[in-house]
Amino acid sequence: MAENPKLQLFVKASEDGESVGNCPFCQRLFMILLLKGVPFTLTTVDTKRSLDVLKDFAPGSQLPILLYDGEAKTDNIQIEEFLEEILGPPKYPSLVPRYKESNMAGNDVFHKFSAFIKNTSPSQDEAFYRPLLRALVKLDHYLNTPLEHELIRDPKLTQSRRHFLDGDQLTLADCNLLPKLHIINTVCTYYRQAPIPAELQGLHRYLENALQVKEFKYTCPHSSEILAAYAPVARAHPPVGRAR
Repeated sequence: MAENPKLQLFVKASEDGESVGNCPFCQRLFMILLLKGVPFTLTTVDTKRSLDVLKDFAPGSQLPILLYDGEAKTDNIQIEEFLEEILGPPKYPSLVPRYKESNMAGNDVFHKFSAFIKNTSPSQDEAFYRPLLRALVKLDHYLNTPLEHELIRDPKLTQSRRHFLDGDQLTLADCNLLPKLHIINTVCTYYRQAPIPAELQGLHRYLENALQVKEFKYTCPHSSEILAAYAPVARAHPPVGRAR
């Protein structure tokens, strides 16, 4: 690995063409680079007017794009694996979760959300909401269940006190899930009057803890950006019920 590799991350720009826009995949890589603590340049790309900035090294590619010493990398998963390989210990922290279950937690939530929010028939909202709620309840259960290292410290622990999916430090699993969960709560609250239910305390604790961490808070797009991105598909419907 080069002593000081030149890293440049290209992400979607907001409507103003300058700040960070709504893209959970862009935010995911933005968070990873911040957590690694490596110097990098962030470039926001106005997808409506300035895509020609990418034509010399990644023509036709979707954002995000990583330039590593001039070499373009365009696949999200491969970029994540590449960064973990080249920016590893002892110089940089490992972000790999210690529990494989943390990688899987919440993996179906965004898919269920997309089906719910894109539903065009208000009479079908309940039918689409129930699978999303079940997925959220399942994720909440994982966040509330003590992990092995917590039980080693306190065998009598019945409810987890950890901040994030895998422990008290953000991992790759959080970088993947948190941007999506933030979108879900923002969009469902505004367009369906269906925020993440208050009784799902593990999820609320998780989001509140994340907002205290600069690597998440400072990479989040403004709520207006998220809502504008979903405006074409998320027409306002009457509030859905809360039955499980």
